[in-house]
Formats: sequence, structure tokens, C-alpha cells
Amino acid sequence: MTESKKTKITYWVSTGILAIFIIPGIFFLNSKMALDGTAHLGLPLWFHWELGIAKFIGGIILIVPLFPKRLKEWTYVAFGIDFISAFIAILAVDGVGGMWYSPIVMFIVLLVSYSSYHKLNSTVPA
Repeated sequence: MTESKKTKITYWVSTGILAIFIIPGIFFLNSKMALDGTAHLGLPLWFHWELGIAKFIGGIILIVPLFPKRLKEWTYVAFGIDFISAFIAILAVDGVGGMWYSPIVMFIVLLVSYSSYHKLNSTVPA
């Protein structure tokens, strides 16, 4: 298997994992669990809606190849900020316990996707 093929597989698997965990969230924004989680962290309701809609749009931007590279780049930045902020918020409110590590796991998946995205876009086809 060529290096380019391995990179493509890594990109699509990692980006697919991100999409699977991010995109469906839009359908649960009004659920009791989502609303309670936002309130538990002390975040306002408007931020809950803003972040939920933005994450859905960002997930679509990452998974659909038609979007410009610069827009994808900023989407990676936004998700990086989101995952780091979620990690800090969970630790600040709940401490180490429960699912405190989940934003870090998603951040690592994001880094794999980002790294493989750049490898794919920097290689010249033979």
C-alpha cells in the first residue's frame, strides 16, 4: 500500500469519526440531557444553540470535499478551540471524573485528521 493511500485512509477514517460524533448533535440540541449539560457547566442557553449549530456546520465543512481549503483550515481551528474549551470547562466544574477525557480524545482525532489533510494537500500526484 502506498504512502498516499495510507494517508487517504487515515484522513477519511479520522474525519469520519469526527463527523459521526459532531454532525448528529444537531438533532439532540433540544434534548433534556443536552440542555441540562449546558446548564450544569454554567453556560447560557444562547451559547448552547450557537455552538450546536456551528458544530453542525463545521462537521459538514470537514466532511464535504467541495469547501475551500482555507475554510476547512479555520474549521479545524474552531474545533480545536471547542475541544480544549470543553476539556477546561468539564475539569473546572466536575474535576477529574466521569467523561473528562472525551474532549481530549476528540482533540487527538482532530489532530490526526488535520495532519493527514495537510499531507494529502501537500503531495503532488505522480
